[in-house]
Amino acid sequence: MGLCHSKPPSSDRVPAQNSPLPASESVKPNGDNDGDHSAANNEGKKSPFFPFFSPSPAHSFFSKKTPATSGNSTPKRFFKRPFPPPSPAKHIRAVLARRHGSVKTIPEGGGGESEVGLDKSFGFSKGFSSKYEMGEEVGRGHFGYTCAAKFKKGDAKGQQVAVKVIPKAKMTTAIAIEDVRREVKILRALSGHNNLPHFYDAYEDHDNVYIWFVGFRLCEGGELLDRILSRGGKYTEEDAKTVMIQILNVVAFCHLQGVVHRDLKPENFLYTSKEDTSQLKAIDFGLSDYVRPEARDFVKRLLNKDPRRRLTAAQALSHPWIKDLNDAKVPLDILVFKLMRAYLRSSSLRKAALRALSKTLTVDELFYLREQFALLEPSKNGTISLENIKSALMKMATDAMKDSRIPEFLAQLSALQYRRMDFEEFCAAALSVHQLEALDRWEQHARCAYELFEKEGNRPIMIDELASELGLGPSVPVHAVLHDWLRHTDGKLSFLGFVKLLHGVSNRTIKAH
Repeated sequence: MGLCHSKPPSSDRVPAQNSPLPASESVKPNGDNDGDHSAANNEGKKSPFFPFFSPSPAHSFFSKKTPATSGNSTPKRFFKRPFPPPSPAKHIRAVLARRHGSVKTIPEGGGGESEVGLDKSFGFSKGFSSKYEMGEEVGRGHFGYTCAAKFKKGDAKGQQVAVKVIPKAKMTTAIAIEDVRREVKILRALSGHNNLPHFYDAYEDHDNVYIWFVGFRLCEGGELLDRILSRGGKYTEEDAKTVMIQILNVVAFCHLQGVVHRDLKPENFLYTSKEDTSQLKAIDFGLSDYVRPEARDFVKRLLNKDPRRRLTAAQALSHPWIKDLNDAKVPLDILVFKLMRAYLRSSSLRKAALRALSKTLTVDELFYLREQFALLEPSKNGTISLENIKSALMKMATDAMKDSRIPEFLAQLSALQYRRMDFEEFCAAALSVHQLEALDRWEQHARCAYELFEKEGNRPIMIDELASELGLGPSVPVHAVLHDWLRHTDGKLSFLGFVKLLHGVSNRTIKAH
């Protein structure tokens, strides 16, 4: 069914005989919608909007009219019902086709990249061929293959082992070389788990890298994928539990070691024997890597939908994932001045809460603030004023600054004209509560800050006093807005009130009540 993209065939074609459907269920060519037009008038006509095809005959499948004959009409087509559903094993068959070589794959590195200058020496042990006799191939992956091998001499002579062979000819990029180096490093580090092969050593020669697994019985039971296919994809709950427990155990072990496999699939789990109760082994760590809990955090914070919680460009350059590069200089961030303006307008109570919160910042979070403070070129006594801010901005001033009203914005920091600010207060003034709130550790930040606030600045407060402190006018429904900010037992600021105070009172807060 669908759109007909060909010309109407000639009239010498005849309908199929012995159809499984009665004539009333045959497909009409270009049938009418509501019986307003005859089939003879519509047959063979092309759509006025898409002249390269004729309308689909599918909608006339349900019509009870007998189609009119015409020399230009499309012959009757019959469909068996019910239509077969798409195969759920299509992607599995595609994998098997690739494995058996019936589907061409793109070579590693794209096939066109120059290998000039690539160092393919790994520093692994040499002399593999003098110690081991290679046997037949027992498995193949996208980047290498696994063979059976035997000891040639010594006490273990004749003992069988498994050897993964990675041809250096496939290492056509620096990334591919680093992948092999990392795979060996991770396999060497991961040991002692029943569901992992026991790595022994890595060898290399001019042509290949050899990764040797000791005590690995070549996993005669085959892949988990083959076992699934042999059962027609049907598992009892108990059998499925047995498989899942082993998979989850080895994944949890890898994550505990700070390693992610990144290629978990049925083909990468092997059974040690053909018995139903045999053990599974996770293999092929070619795409594995060490967890970096930093790159993910970097991307996550840049993609935050809330602009108040999203990293600024300057903050991104201060992030642990990127700040170690020598050329990653942190520029002055306009967000700092916006936050300072809000801080200077805040009540003494909110300033005390922000100071408590600033004392819970981590080393990485303080790095950004130290960089910003240094760009303002504080005086010898370690303080800044409005003149420092103006001077720092004038170094990068352009005509655009005038049009964007930055000077007017700076005028709102006039409170610093008569006093100075040290780094401790700068941290309280320039930290973003919304960005901290987006972190997984926000609860820890807030709780620690509240404990400090309880010791240093929390005191009994009347609602009217709190309203005055927050600058709420007489038209504001004070009790509706602030009733849950105070503890009923002693009149002090509650934890909920403390967190709300950190954000400040806004029109949004008032409208929410």
